[in-house]
Amino acid sequence: MNGASRDALAAARERLDALTDSTSMDAGSLAGELAAVTALLDREVSLRRVLTDPAQAGEAKADLARRLLGSQVSGTAADLVAGLVRSRWSQSRDLVDALEELANTADLTAAQKAGALDNVEDELFRFGRIVSSSTELRAALTNRSAPASSKSELLRSLLGGRANAATERLVTRLVTAPRGRSLESGLESLSKLAAERRDRMVAVVTSAVPLSDQQKQRLGDALAKLYGRRMHLNLDVDPAVVGGMRVQVGDEVINGSLADRLEDAGRRLAG
Repeated sequence: MNGASRDALAAARERLDALTDSTSMDAGSLAGELAAVTALLDREVSLRRVLTDPAQAGEAKADLARRLLGSQVSGTAADLVAGLVRSRWSQSRDLVDALEELANTADLTAAQKAGALDNVEDELFRFGRIVSSSTELRAALTNRSAPASSKSELLRSLLGGRANAATERLVTRLVTAPRGRSLESGLESLSKLAAERRDRMVAVVTSAVPLSDQQKQRLGDALAKLYGRRMHLNLDVDPAVVGGMRVQVGDEVINGSLADRLEDAGRRLAG
């Protein structure tokens, strides 16, 4: 997002944080309501355009949103949506993207309140690894002709009782309503959003053997010092690394593996 949309989303994030800071707020229920509004506006293009029309007064659009939602969502959810449509948006689709992010953030906040945010982060990462290693599973989850109900049932069989409820909700929404994204990019976005809840960056660490707790602590501290932010480590084991490790933070790759060093040496000799 850029311009007006970026400012509108920043304001909406602040409103959501203020609401979910309350111990009495059921962030999980709020997430479900915001997800339902996201689906509605993603489906109803003409309504979305009306609610983001810059020629219309913000308060008039907010009143329209409240009337349309009526008793279908809580007053809190209706107020959040009204605040969103009162703002200015560079593109009408940005409103839906913002609503989706707020729904996901509310679910992650619910996990954080329950002390389970670390588990959700790890589960999202592990699920992504499972999908990437199974062509058959990925095909089933991304099959456009398959009904959403069958995908939900498949995910329930995979995650139900094995993963945190917030993880299951986040993944199910992504799979059943990908909104043009690949499954991999959607999972990556969810992982980044989860890390941001703790103001941390995500580092994908690939090593030849599992790291000890002491090694993980030292690596996390070193990366936090390097990037100036707390770091969440997503750990993967790949014997092909041979020795050392490979660390990726965003688009930046820190290669410290023996395999990479041997390959670099070979290239220099060949050159």
